[in-house]
Amino acid sequence: MGNGLFANCCRHVTDLIFQTRSSDSPDERSPLLPKPPRSCTVCPEVPEAAQHAGPYPDVVPSEAVAGSLQKRSERIQDLSEAPGGEGLVTVCAQSCLRPAEASRAAAVLPTDLGARPTGLLDHAQSLRACQSCMKLEDGGSAHRSCCRQEHEAAADREDVAPGAHPTGQGCGKGQAALCLDAVLASPNSGLKCRGAAPSPGSPGTPSSALPASAGKTPLAQRAVVPPFSPGEVSPVARDAGSGSVGMGPAACPGGRSSRDPDSQAQALLSKQQKKKRKKKKLTLAEHPAGVALMNGSGPHDSLKGEKEPRQNGHEEPEPGEDGNDQEVIVIQDTGFTVKICAPGIEPFSLQVSPQEMVQEIHQVLMDREDTCHRTCFSLQLDGNVLDNFAELKTIEGLQEGSLLKVVEEPYTVREARIHVRHIRDLLKSLDPSDAFNGVDCNSLSFLSVFTEGDLGDSGKRKKKGTEMEQIDCTPPEHILPGSKERPLCALQPQNRDWKPLQCLKVLTMSGWNPPPGNRKMHGDLMYLYVITVEDRHVSITASTRGFYLNQSTAYNFNPKPANPSFLSHSLVELLNQISPTFKKNFSALQKKRVQRHPFERIATPFQVYSWTAPQVEHAMDCVRAEDAYTSRLGYEEHIPGQTRDWNEELQTTRELPRKNLPERLLRERAIFKVHSDFTAAATRGAMAVIDGNVMAINPSEETKMQMFIWNNIFFSLGFDVRDHYKDFGGDVAAYVAPTNDLNGVRTYNAVDVEGLYTLGTVVVDYRGYRVTAQSIIPGILEREQEQSVIYGSIDFGKTVVSHPKYLELLEKTSRPLKIQKHKVLNDKNEEVELCSSVECKGIIGNDGRHYILDLLRTFPPDLNFLPVDGEEMPEECKKMGFPKQHRHKLCCLRQELVDAFVEHRYLLFMKLAALQLMQQKANKQESSGVLENGSSPENGTADSEKSESEDGKIDDNVTGLDQVKELAETIASDDGTVDPKSREVIRNACKAVGSISDTSFDIRFNPDIFSPGVRFPESSKEEVQDQKQLLKDAAAFLLSCQIPGLVKDCLDHTVLPMDGATLAEAMHQRGINMRYLGKVVNFIAKTPGRAQLDHIFKIGISELITRSAKHIFKTYLQGVELSGLSAAISHFLNCFLSSFPNPIAHLPADELVSKKKNKKRKNRNLGNADNTAWASMTPQELWKNICSEAKNYFDFSLECENADQAAEEYNLQKITLLREISLKTGVQILLKEYNFDSRHKPTFTEEDILNIFPVVKHVNPKASDAFHFFQSGQAKVQQGFLKEGCELINEALNLFNNVYGAMHVEICACLRLLARLNYIMGDYSEALSNQQKAVLMSERVLGIEHPNTIQEYMHLALYCFANSQLSTALNLLYRARYLMLLVFGEDHPEMALLDNNIGLVLHGVMEYDLSLRFLENALAISSKYHGSKSLKVALSHHLVARVYESKAEFRSALQHEKEGYTIYKNQLGEHHEKTKESSEYLKYLTQQAVALQRTMNEIYKNGSNANIMPLKFTAPSMASVLEQLNIINGILFIPLSQKDLENLKAEVQRRQQLQESIKSGEQLEPEDKAVEEKEAEPSMPSAEIPLTQSSA
Repeated sequence: MGNGLFANCCRHVTDLIFQTRSSDSPDERSPLLPKPPRSCTVCPEVPEAAQHAGPYPDVVPSEAVAGSLQKRSERIQDLSEAPGGEGLVTVCAQSCLRPAEASRAAAVLPTDLGARPTGLLDHAQSLRACQSCMKLEDGGSAHRSCCRQEHEAAADREDVAPGAHPTGQGCGKGQAALCLDAVLASPNSGLKCRGAAPSPGSPGTPSSALPASAGKTPLAQRAVVPPFSPGEVSPVARDAGSGSVGMGPAACPGGRSSRDPDSQAQALLSKQQKKKRKKKKLTLAEHPAGVALMNGSGPHDSLKGEKEPRQNGHEEPEPGEDGNDQEVIVIQDTGFTVKICAPGIEPFSLQVSPQEMVQEIHQVLMDREDTCHRTCFSLQLDGNVLDNFAELKTIEGLQEGSLLKVVEEPYTVREARIHVRHIRDLLKSLDPSDAFNGVDCNSLSFLSVFTEGDLGDSGKRKKKGTEMEQIDCTPPEHILPGSKERPLCALQPQNRDWKPLQCLKVLTMSGWNPPPGNRKMHGDLMYLYVITVEDRHVSITASTRGFYLNQSTAYNFNPKPANPSFLSHSLVELLNQISPTFKKNFSALQKKRVQRHPFERIATPFQVYSWTAPQVEHAMDCVRAEDAYTSRLGYEEHIPGQTRDWNEELQTTRELPRKNLPERLLRERAIFKVHSDFTAAATRGAMAVIDGNVMAINPSEETKMQMFIWNNIFFSLGFDVRDHYKDFGGDVAAYVAPTNDLNGVRTYNAVDVEGLYTLGTVVVDYRGYRVTAQSIIPGILEREQEQSVIYGSIDFGKTVVSHPKYLELLEKTSRPLKIQKHKVLNDKNEEVELCSSVECKGIIGNDGRHYILDLLRTFPPDLNFLPVDGEEMPEECKKMGFPKQHRHKLCCLRQELVDAFVEHRYLLFMKLAALQLMQQKANKQESSGVLENGSSPENGTADSEKSESEDGKIDDNVTGLDQVKELAETIASDDGTVDPKSREVIRNACKAVGSISDTSFDIRFNPDIFSPGVRFPESSKEEVQDQKQLLKDAAAFLLSCQIPGLVKDCLDHTVLPMDGATLAEAMHQRGINMRYLGKVVNFIAKTPGRAQLDHIFKIGISELITRSAKHIFKTYLQGVELSGLSAAISHFLNCFLSSFPNPIAHLPADELVSKKKNKKRKNRNLGNADNTAWASMTPQELWKNICSEAKNYFDFSLECENADQAAEEYNLQKITLLREISLKTGVQILLKEYNFDSRHKPTFTEEDILNIFPVVKHVNPKASDAFHFFQSGQAKVQQGFLKEGCELINEALNLFNNVYGAMHVEICACLRLLARLNYIMGDYSEALSNQQKAVLMSERVLGIEHPNTIQEYMHLALYCFANSQLSTALNLLYRARYLMLLVFGEDHPEMALLDNNIGLVLHGVMEYDLSLRFLENALAISSKYHGSKSLKVALSHHLVARVYESKAEFRSALQHEKEGYTIYKNQLGEHHEKTKESSEYLKYLTQQAVALQRTMNEIYKNGSNANIMPLKFTAPSMASVLEQLNIINGILFIPLSQKDLENLKAEVQRRQQLQESIKSGEQLEPEDKAVEEKEAEPSMPSAEIPLTQSSA
């Protein structure tokens, strides 16, 4: 409680002090704290030779923001000849557009990797932002973190009142400025790390350290700046000393290396052409979320994951339509070099651009290896101090070769604290403890352990593949096929860099702080206490002049300077003098710091927690200690303003303009940034609430009913307060309501209707409690709920009100969300019209915005789990035992299901209409009447339909979807040309599929049907009946189509889940809720090919067990006091997994001692159970509960009474169950080997439980434009246009970077696809570089053992092999195999692929026996999962045969090759090339065998003087191994004949003409039109197509 009261006092005081609110409020992290920021923006890759990287420039594609760019355009003719690859720079009429300096690699794609949404600035700010930009200095990577608190930095520096803006160069208020970070790269310009993270508040933390693109549009005055967390000052400066550095390949589109000027020029060139083609490309931008990539790797699960509700497709203009023809003005801008002279080091040169601000040079210096210890300095030119916020071009006398002096400035308390914090961050820069503890968005990555540092041909690399003999290929024992041990320690191998070089034993604030008055007047700012490694204890004074030793000791205060005092301006210089070890280790540490891959250090957008961690000593850390008590409450003394107004920030970002691409990027980036900050703050608050550190706003009520406000976020607990959910299932309903509500918020956000606002919502599960965190509607706390709700109902439908404005807004969402407008009766029997469920409430806030909340029933109810008296369910449902009583009545269908159902109905509609039309046509050919142009629309459609249906079913819903548009549009536009017969056809089809309109296909659901307490008027009786039928059909559709569809996909291996999370994701994509898991597992058990589904069955069972255990664990934990937490968790895990028959819980000692104390405390505990009840649980009891939970909740009968039986019966691994339960509950355990099978002592002790983390659910804002590019890119690749595909994917990568910053799962998918394309197009080193980034990102964002990470490791191994890095390839494959064994076990189809890869590489390095072990295991697994007659098995036989041939065991080789030959012959026929190849190989093997036999006979016959023919033993060539690797990984190189190429060209031209004709708006004939639409939007979900709009 202490903290809560303390916080209250603080809040009160702060409210008194700061009544005026500055333009915004900082993140709750003290800006003194340059932690690797969430908003970090880096992104360069560290490619091969030059490990340098440059941020991607923000060049925005064609559209220019209207006001700020003139239409004039100077085209640059042939960029490829631009000298030295100079790029173009785009500037706007106002000075506020700043072309970037020459050092930029010429990437012309919109992005600056990672600068996170910069939020909304008033014009002065945005102007600054505009000017700010990153420097990439000595080839280091830019770690551009954006200064978090724009204002405050400025305000603090210049003593401006919190609201005032430091004045800045003009940029008219309303003018939109488009920021193009353009690029000029002269080959050896020094790359500067533009803006290594501002340690926020170096002498001038700029108001501008915003990423450049922030300033694209100065926003409305009321805007709020989401503050940026300051970055760990970035690791830069790879080759410290030298000022100028070769170009880093990073900055090119998608990281195409810019080593050669040509590629840069080309990038620009292609950009210019792209403008021409932009329109064409974008029509392709809508692709179904499920486009499977060529060679079978599906788009990327996470991309398909939340099947983006894209239905607003028809309301938004296609990206890039407006502003399409505006060209960008292009002028040349040259950078220049200045010399920097800093105290104590040689002067060095730095490449700068006139557009840059002085502040950016500061950032570079704070990150350079040799100047990183300075934070408090100014730059002077000829004795004049430069203004931090001035652009370099405005400074008189600054030109090529000018000398800038670094001059040390006097400290203030704020500067001194910033300095100490910065030094601490430099000392901790390699320490992984933040990642293990899950703080500040740090997470783990182990790739570098397996690649020995960086991949690329950096100096450290061994010479390529020449020393093959020295490669040690033996895998660790536990990785070999058939091994039963599953060690845990190998999960987190100890990284060499983590034994950090100890520089100091202790650095902490002294107990003598703050200085007394008389010392303040001597300039003392604060006191530090240091213990050096040599064990010398010293007290240090931070004074205005710098740092010096004083004479105080721990017990005596004597502030006089010691003799000698070693006065130094920087703390590092002082420590260097008093501790030789510090001097040595600090410089070594900085060298290492600047060598790490940027992706290992950038913060992730959302926190990732690790479920295991090694034992780490807890070291003293002054900054962490200070944070724990101050900034964590959101108040810091050096920040003007108060806590952030989350609601204002979240809503303001949504209001940003979105007319063209630059605006949309800025908006999405702002939304994403604020959202990730809000999620972090909400998570911290929720933990504080459960830990009892926040005071309730209704403290007198019982604990379950309490509500909390912390940091402008409202927290409520998942209990049924005031019997609100009495009719829905009480506490159980109250527990699921928040997640349903979150799904509703996610959907409404995705539809994104202007003027309709939702609350920021985060659901946190922590220590057994569910906490909902929401932003606060302005004014809601001052009013009673009854007064504020003007739409919807607060009592589940008794009193219902409506409001015209809400109806108008919600009407816009009704089509994409398939919600039907309907009438209900209120308590006075009046009809009220609604366009949502009754619980959905509309409240107008004091800010005048229309908010909707309580969206828990956005989707229609799931009738399979909602038995209603007197309602008969369809046959399919009854067969499977539905309807079934569930614990609560809030079961909804998922949005994916609704979409799939509508799509299904759509095809049905098409087929019906087509059939009827064909019949009509046959009946009356002659009377169809010729319209003006000789082909009536219906006939056109009918023809094409007919040909389709003759080709078999309407092909994959592609054509169907497009043609209905034709007919329906013609009818809907109702221009009298349609004969009544066709109209009749449509009407019948509509009726048959349950459409609510009879002129067009339109299916919608009424979410209030079967809602307890909701009544409908008589007038809509028939409509309600239809709706009920529709809901039953949807419930039946889930059982009869979706579940079998999922199982079929698993059988075809198009879906390959590897663990619980990926299985859940696969189910969710098909709209199957987890409560159907039991049904899915049962369905699998009854499937004919059951053995081929073993892996899915096993994952299903372990998911059933761990989910049931999680449900029990949740209530179990609610009865545990904080002091007993680790004992309780270890006891639960022992009962759950240990073979030890009777584990005994260790009660915390204090509870045993004093019973009195307990009485008082009980009230604080949210549970009402006795606090020690948990200790009496036994394994038998727990497993009995798990089985009954599985039966009740999932309707599945588990046959096991304890962990051993479960493992035995279902072939499960206990380590896998441990991983699953830890991930689901947030438990973190100690990394060590656990003995689960000992019957003599329990597996876990309380020391093994290290932590319990929150499990957080939140909305994931999407980058829509980038997503469209990504999908079009995938589609292009599938059609075989690799180069175009590659360009689109690069474009997508840049847009993603623009919105999400450098780290995100979608960027990971992009990089993986790019790498694959690079590989196919023969650029192996580029493939390696992109895939390395994909692996690092996957480890950081998804987790080190996530199934996606495992696959990324496999791809990387292939590219390493292609780059002749054999030992690295093997290490990576071994790592992937280890992870897979841990996550699932050996018996998985993916393991066959992995083992084939390992076997082939081992074959390549002539380790034949090892190779056979893996290949034969792969053969066995393939035969099991693909059937012994499949082509995969034939290939497997062939691979094994090759190894036997290399061993000269021809008999075995022949045997395997014959098997393969037989399969090829049966499957493909005698004349297929595969069969012929195999038969050739058989002949060859037979010859070899015969030759060998002859030789042997010769030896037997003639003894030692035999005449021996030399035998041909073939060590396989690398090329042949690589070829086989490509085949098994599904990468096919298709040789094209000349004729093919010509056909392709013709096809491309035809398409281009089509596009042209569309542009010129010619009326196409319907047949053509169908074709054109087919291309424009291959198989879009029906929801995308507004049938009623007339054609363009």
